[in-house]
This record gives sequence, C-alpha cells and structure tokens, in this order.
Amino acid sequence: MPDARPVVAVTRSLPTEVEQVLARDFAVRLNEDDHPWSAEELEHGLRTADGLLCTVTDQITAERLAVQPLRTGILANFGVGFNHIDIEAAAVLGIAVTNTPGVLTDATAELTIALMLMVARRAGQGERIVRAGKWQGWGPTDLLGRTTIGRTLGIIGMGRIGRAVARMASRGLGMSVIYFNPSPVPAAEAIGAEPRDSVEAVLAESDFVSLHCPSTPATHHLIDADRLAAMQPGAYLINTARGDVVDESALINALENGHLGGAALDVYEAEPEVPQRLRQLENVVLLPHMGSATVETRVAMGLKAAANLAAFFRGEPLPDPVVAPGVSAPLRPGADRTRR
Repeated sequence: MPDARPVVAVTRSLPTEVEQVLARDFAVRLNEDDHPWSAEELEHGLRTADGLLCTVTDQITAERLAVQPLRTGILANFGVGFNHIDIEAAAVLGIAVTNTPGVLTDATAELTIALMLMVARRAGQGERIVRAGKWQGWGPTDLLGRTTIGRTLGIIGMGRIGRAVARMASRGLGMSVIYFNPSPVPAAEAIGAEPRDSVEAVLAESDFVSLHCPSTPATHHLIDADRLAAMQPGAYLINTARGDVVDESALINALENGHLGGAALDVYEAEPEVPQRLRQLENVVLLPHMGSATVETRVAMGLKAAANLAAFFRGEPLPDPVVAPGVSAPLRPGADRTRR
C-alpha cells in the first residue's frame, strides 16, 4: 500500500535518535551523505515534500519559495536562528516556519566561555606549537596570556544565551558583567549584570566583548571599524552570534595593527569561507560554527523540530512558531535569530 504519511525531506544528516523518530512518524527522505543541498535540491524538496526540516546551511530565499508547484507547507528549522529563511515571503505564501529555542542556550554559552579562555590564555597558539613539534620546553616568559578573573565582560544582546554567559562569567570566573540590550532585561540584575545605555558604552569599559545579538538588517556590521576603534586597546572580541554582525575586514585590520588583543570566532560572514588573513593571525581562535555541538543539544533540537512537524500535520498549535500556518506576517519578527 502507498505510504499515506506526510512526506518530510531532511536537508542534512541528524543524530540517529532524531532520524529514527522522523522515520517512525513520517515518510521521511534523509540526507544519507550529509552534503549541503544545492539550490536545485532545495527547490526539488519544496516541490515534492509536505514539510522541510532545514538548517542554517539552506538559503531559503523568496526566489526558492517561488517554485511551482509549491508543495511544502512547513519549514521546520533545526536551530534558533532563522535569518537564512525569508520569513516574510513564507508568511505571504502561508508557509509555517518553526525553530528550536530554549534547548541550545547552555551549550552555546559554554562554548562562548571556552572561546574567551582560549583567546585570553593563547591556548590555540600553544596547541599549534605542540602539534607542529616546535615546543622547546617550559620557559617563564613563554606564551604569556591574560587572566579573565576580575576582568570586565561586556555583552551585546542579553537574550537567553547572553544571560547564560553572564551567569557563567560572573559566578564562575568572578568577572564584572555589563551589557547593552535594546529592551529592559529584568533578569539580568539577579546575576549581577549592569546595563549600559549604548553599544559604545559597553565597548569602552570592557576587557572582553561577547556578541549575542540577532542577525537583522539593523545589526549588519554592528561592530564596524568605528566601534572596533572604540574598544579598549588590547581588548578581546568573541562572536558566537552570526558572522555578519561583525565587519570582518575591519576586524582583521584591528587585529593586524595591534589595537585588539585578540578575537575568538565561531561564526563568519561568508561561511564556510574564512579569509586567509584571518586564518594567518596567531591571536585569533577559529572554530567551525559549533556553538550548539553537543550530543544532548543536537538531539534536543532535532526532537523539537520533529514535534513541530507532528503538530503541524495534526492541525494542532505549533510549539515554536516563527510563522504560523496561514498567517500573512511573521509572529516574531524580533525573535532571537542568532543561534543555530
């Protein structure tokens, strides 16, 4: 007999536990070799699947959504961030869009702290020396870094992840935490974080600056040449938000001319491309967009996406709607789009 279950196309390989749930509940098409889908593959999925479980590597533009005939009724995004999806176009077409908030907060905050410690203590540089067989033994002035204890951490964007970073830094490392957020954050006071009235005020006071703001037209190159110049000499920049929040060329200049002490990045403007000038710098830690990369977190994200798909096909309210079925405008145009 033909399989009457909804057809769900999955654009990337997911943890086995998640794929088993999807195979149980849907007529699922898996990406067996985990290759990033081409534009043609995305368009084929939109034409032939009832639902698409997509990721940050899928650029679902208005042009993609204009395919005919369009069959897909829901885009279940594997991640919190959805700036790779044209949600306005999806809303106009009546396509539901969901995401996976709340399950990757601690993993991303944890990696942010790891990046901050790595760049401050020159851990990446030290590991490269050992791996290259160039270590000549211990010396009292070798690879001297900076301590984070007692320093000031400035956070730009105090959503779930920003607050978790503030909590870990203040309670675990004894750091003073200041932040800028466009709207009030009552919960910040409980973890000892103090607000500032502008991005510039945070930059001027901070030894370390960590970015947790959404990727929107308003935040594109939020950290530009002028704001990098406003940072304290020798300060460090950490970015686990989205690459386009930082003007990458301006950042490279600030690192090369010695104004910044270093940078630690998990995201880039043109992923997976990373500029050669950035890769050549020793005072930079570079990770491959792995903020949520723990087994526990990725399984939880996948199960959330599966739950959104199941609710959609049962005609029930979506657990995590960005665009609800049949709604002509996004429900949360200002939602946190910074994490995957």
